[in-house]
Amino acid sequence: MPEQTVRDGTQKETVPEVEHRKGPDRRRSCTDRRSGLERRRGPGRRRSDARKDAEEGELSEEQFEFVMAMDEYKRANKRPFPSWTEVLEVIKYLGYRKVAEQGDHVDRPAPDS
Repeated sequence: MPEQTVRDGTQKETVPEVEHRKGPDRRRSCTDRRSGLERRRGPGRRRSDARKDAEEGELSEEQFEFVMAMDEYKRANKRPFPSWTEVLEVIKYLGYRKVAEQGDHVDRPAPDS
């Protein structure tokens, strides 16, 4: 094996790297171990145009109104991280009411009942 010169001038023999891991490579799994959900959307699981635009910084008028209402609430109440109950209060303040039964989830189909 070839030798390397170390900073102090001595020679050091190099040792080939050895694979120390045992078991399956967890990086190849696309299932999030914490939630058990797929991290990748996969075929047929694309984001809606509105969601994609929002994630890229282009908000619709409705989304912008909600963001501004939440910002106003957080400033007025000195709450940088409002609870979900407080978020629901802001949503109701904006005039939203539940008028229909629950539909399919936005990211995955509803479970079979």
